[in-house]
Amino acid sequence: TFSSPIDGDMLNATNDGILTEGSLRIPVRIQAPAGSRIKVNGIAARFVDGFFLADIPLKDYKNVITAVEENTGLQQQITVYWLKNFTGKYRLSLDDNIWFLKDLSVNSGKYKSIFENPYLGLLKEVHDTYGTKIHINIFYQTDGFNLSQLTTAFKNEWKENAGWLRLSFHALQEMPDRPYLNAGYEEVKRDCAKVQHEIRRFAGEELMSPVTTLHWGEARVEGSRALRDAGYTTQVGYFNVDNDLSPVSYYLDVDQRRHLSKRAIWRDNKEGITFVRISQVINMFPLEQIVPMLEEVKKDPRRSEFIELMIHEQYFYPHYEAYQPDFRQKVLTAVKWAADNGYE
Repeated sequence: TFSSPIDGDMLNATNDGILTEGSLRIPVRIQAPAGSRIKVNGIAARFVDGFFLADIPLKDYKNVITAVEENTGLQQQITVYWLKNFTGKYRLSLDDNIWFLKDLSVNSGKYKSIFENPYLGLLKEVHDTYGTKIHINIFYQTDGFNLSQLTTAFKNEWKENAGWLRLSFHALQEMPDRPYLNAGYEEVKRDCAKVQHEIRRFAGEELMSPVTTLHWGEARVEGSRALRDAGYTTQVGYFNVDNDLSPVSYYLDVDQRRHLSKRAIWRDNKEGITFVRISQVINMFPLEQIVPMLEEVKKDPRRSEFIELMIHEQYFYPHYEAYQPDFRQKVLTAVKWAADNGYE
């Protein structure tokens, strides 16, 4: 069996191997009985400290690794990926979004730009200051409003800002909690299609993305398949395990969550879905803890490969019961930390 890497691992030159002659040379560790004769992609493995080790080159994005026991002909095979442009990047995503879209609808006759909305105005400030790419996961409806009511008058402006701004399906609405925990394929497909149809109508195809965070990040495999088939081949979550926190880990089992909790990214090859781990949920921490918490992430070379920052829309508004008056400062603090630490 493969001890490392494992099937679906997404590897890079920063932490996983050495760049040589256009390939990434990585160590492969195999578990097999002493006395076995193991070759990995044709390279003889040596027995060291209870494992068989071989250094092999990865030449493509997708790479098949085959281990063969020559005495018996038994073999195991995994597929791993070489990510050439993954490390040193960050992204800001925002969940539970609908109120800013309702405001755009209410003020469609008044606003000359979508960025007259204070929430979008803040996001543009973040982008203009730091070059941040921003991703907004949206509901279909809230009290007294749904996306079908949103004007198309700003469609060109949405498109003009598609280079840094994306919109994705989050859920039908905020409540109930964990809406897709037991949902089947058709329910997720239906709700997702409603949101995607409206994004294309009021903002354009240019605002679509292959990435989303499902509301509460919990689903059966059928739900994640529905997202995948709608184009969301990358799904973002917390992947909590071995603690009392909400898993926010879709359908992944304990071993998969445990593996992902120590990484920034992993791909389920069986389902064709890539999972990305959120580095910090900004609204969960007091302002003074944001930088120290990110510094803790930075200490882990695997978790700090890619920084995924996330915050929820509702904390922006004074009328919300858990309003955070330092919302703007929190976002700018987290993004500034990423920029100051060399993330792009």
